[in-house]
Amino acid sequence: MSTTLKNNETGIFALGGLGEVGKNMYGVQFQDEIILLDCGVMFPEDELLGIDYVIPDFQYILQNKHKVSALIISHGHEDHIGGVPYLLQQINVPIYAGKLASALIRNKLQERGLLKDANITEIDENTVLRFRKTTVSFYLTTHSIPEAYGVVVKTPPGNIVFTGDYKFDFTPVGKPADLHRMARIGEEGVLVLLGDSTNAEIPTFTKSEKIVGQSIKNIIQGVQGRVIFATFASNVSRLQQVVEVAKETDRKIAVFGRSMESAIKTGRELGYIETDGQDLFVDGRNIDSVDGNKLIILCTGSQGEPMAALSRIANGTHRQISIQPEDTVIFSSSPIPGNTISVNRVINRLTELGANVIHGKINNIHTSGHGGQQEQLLMLRLMKPKYFMPVHGEYRMQSIQAELAQETGIPKENCFILANGDMLAVTQNSARVAGNFQAQDVYVDGSGIGDIGSIVLRDRHTLSEDGLIIVTATIDYQNHALISGPDIMSRGFIYMRESIDLINEMQNQLRSAINRGLNENGAVVTEKMIRDVIFDTIYPLIHEKTERKPMVLPILLDINKGVRKRVTSNNQSQN
Repeated sequence: MSTTLKNNETGIFALGGLGEVGKNMYGVQFQDEIILLDCGVMFPEDELLGIDYVIPDFQYILQNKHKVSALIISHGHEDHIGGVPYLLQQINVPIYAGKLASALIRNKLQERGLLKDANITEIDENTVLRFRKTTVSFYLTTHSIPEAYGVVVKTPPGNIVFTGDYKFDFTPVGKPADLHRMARIGEEGVLVLLGDSTNAEIPTFTKSEKIVGQSIKNIIQGVQGRVIFATFASNVSRLQQVVEVAKETDRKIAVFGRSMESAIKTGRELGYIETDGQDLFVDGRNIDSVDGNKLIILCTGSQGEPMAALSRIANGTHRQISIQPEDTVIFSSSPIPGNTISVNRVINRLTELGANVIHGKINNIHTSGHGGQQEQLLMLRLMKPKYFMPVHGEYRMQSIQAELAQETGIPKENCFILANGDMLAVTQNSARVAGNFQAQDVYVDGSGIGDIGSIVLRDRHTLSEDGLIIVTATIDYQNHALISGPDIMSRGFIYMRESIDLINEMQNQLRSAINRGLNENGAVVTEKMIRDVIFDTIYPLIHEKTERKPMVLPILLDINKGVRKRVTSNNQSQN
């Protein structure tokens, strides 16, 4: 795999965000300069057991780190900034972001001890950044978080425009999008447009945030008892809507969840969450002193995350909050792909506990921050690009938006549906796919970054589906004698008290096989020989009796040398 970018071409590539919703990270390269656009995370699908986040593969950036001039952040959502700490652990690239996104990034870096060495510069819609080969400017869009910017990267062959996440909301919460600036950019000429594809399957305009605010107000005014309101902590516009409703309904707000507390604190400090001098917020430790009819509990967990506040409330493990009969729980979000089962599990549990749960689009309590087809068509008309590259979406979304681009007059051969790692090379009069490079998913869990490969995930699936058998034995290798055992323990495979006959049969066959192995291998008996004997004996027996393939963990105690362990699954030993 390699790229063949010519000296007169501008290269455009993605490390994440193509063929998927999340982990957005794009790059614009001209000669020896690279401008990076966003660095996000993606939340794992259900089959990625134990994985916390999926982040971009930074190998191409690390191989070309001497070329990287800047990381430009379009806005402060996790799928655009969540990967920044992991990138800065490997390369200290200058970061340019809006005031709110900068604050959110600083919070992340502070938690990981990376803030001291970080180089973060705040920008706004009037900022112009001049680098050696390129110039970067911005325009304001509307999204579900303030300071969402489109980015214009001026390169010698032409302007590359990245829309970021956007919608055309004519009654937004906060500042309106700069439509005049977008039109001027289109008049100046756009060589390539990188367009947000997330809602390409929706044929209409996306609902205004103001409609959601009115719906929230109507619901809260009409209920008795406490209101538990769950949404994305980063949806600052939605948080301001809740504050407005609290003011109008004379309710207090208690905040739960670390990310929610951080978002409220940052939003208030920067003026995006305003209380107009009213004392609206109460300490979560004091909620029992507040009349339930006058309380809104604002919390994390709208995606069913196991450790988030709402999930712990539903499971009865939250230290301060338990569901009361008159509680109303509002899910002001839609499930991210892969989270539907988790969200439904929390909703069912809350309903069982007696809460009135309000969720879904039918109640107008959530709207997307991404534009539908009509907004995408409007953006294409405003920008009038020569070439079009749909980004931030699964393949079908990219494909639909490419068809929309053709409806606006962009030739089919000028629309490029690419994958992460593909390099699009453009000049004023040409465009081609100039090879590709590695851009695989990188998994993050509590134990590290990038060390969770297919073998580890396979073993996790084996453990989750077929369980574990532990075989313990004490052996005198020098004298070729089985001192004790083999003993068998099962975890997630069989219930031992109800499987005595199978356990006894496994023990008897293993004892005979180990003794044969100790006496048939001449003068030298190794631990590997005994492990192989165990595997060759136990797997056929288990499959015959149960048709399952649990993981097997031999624990062999050599009375001369101590304990030796090896883990294996599917008859393959792991070192």
